Amino acid sequence: MGIDLGTANTLVYVSGKGVVLQEPSVVAIEQVHKKPLAVGEEAKRMLGRTPGNVIALRPLRDGVIADFDTAELMLKHFIRQVHDGRTLVSPRIVIGIPSGVTGVERRAVMDAAQQAGARTVYLIDEPVAAAIGAGLPVAEPTGNMVIDIGGGTTEVAVLSLQGTVLSESVRVAGDEMSEAISQYMKKVHNLVIGERTSEEIKIKIGSAYPSADDGETMMDVRGLHLLSGLPRTVTVKAGEIRESMAEPLSVIVEAVKRTLERTPPELAADIIDRGIMLAGGGALLHGLDTLLSHETGIVVHVAADPLSCVVLGTGRVIENFSQMGRVFSGSSNM
Repeated sequence: MGIDLGTANTLVYVSGKGVVLQEPSVVAIEQVHKKPLAVGEEAKRMLGRTPGNVIALRPLRDGVIADFDTAELMLKHFIRQVHDGRTLVSPRIVIGIPSGVTGVERRAVMDAAQQAGARTVYLIDEPVAAAIGAGLPVAEPTGNMVIDIGGGTTEVAVLSLQGTVLSESVRVAGDEMSEAISQYMKKVHNLVIGERTSEEIKIKIGSAYPSADDGETMMDVRGLHLLSGLPRTVTVKAGEIRESMAEPLSVIVEAVKRTLERTPPELAADIIDRGIMLAGGGALLHGLDTLLSHETGIVVHVAADPLSCVVLGTGRVIENFSQMGRVFSGSSNM
């Protein structure tokens, strides 16, 4: 079983079946008895809309486990769901994690998976898994560059011969872009909006690079007006939203440039030939490939299915376990 344990979404791949589950990484808990009420999509609908005795939370922040018990509950639920409610299954699990996490954070992921019922846990760096899932020839002695933009982290890595030559992990990604939009709405329009609304704005009219129809693309945003304290509707333009996300986007661009500066010349030549692969949910942001291409002067390709790259990569590793043993960054044998 391969798991992409993401800040925003968790995806599960089962050997022989493909991707069988894609759910938001959200858990709703009843506070008095500490009982999970809902997990995944159902819990996400409750974000910001729960009564006092129920809390909807995301157990992962910046790509790592922030709430251990809730993460364990969520993993247990997903493993059981994939196996049609059977509890006696103890699968071998490969989990994709950000390359920049500390030893303690790696241990937390392993422990959570073992507590959730895994027999053996293997960890694989997300950029490696994303490159394998996107179909890059990581086993060959050629340079491949992959940028994996998730909910909590952006991973930039140069890979060759099944290994990471160099990588950089910045804790700025989709969540920070949504946060930037919500701060902008508060500062400029005096409108307080929730996490879900800012994400909706980002998906509908968010862009990273100017386009011809910027002026006509608008969206009505509903929220709470700060001055009157009453609900209000404000119309925002695509150009405004792009400006509001400029800061987190520049952090990502700088991380890519820093990685390119440190790349050995032979591999840099390969990257110029092959281009850069963009994966992860953040790759779906309109015009991001154009922005990166403009800033680096290198062609940027968006993966065919950016959201599933990491989980497809973990799946391919499971199915070719003997040939790909070198890609793991940690494992625990029970």
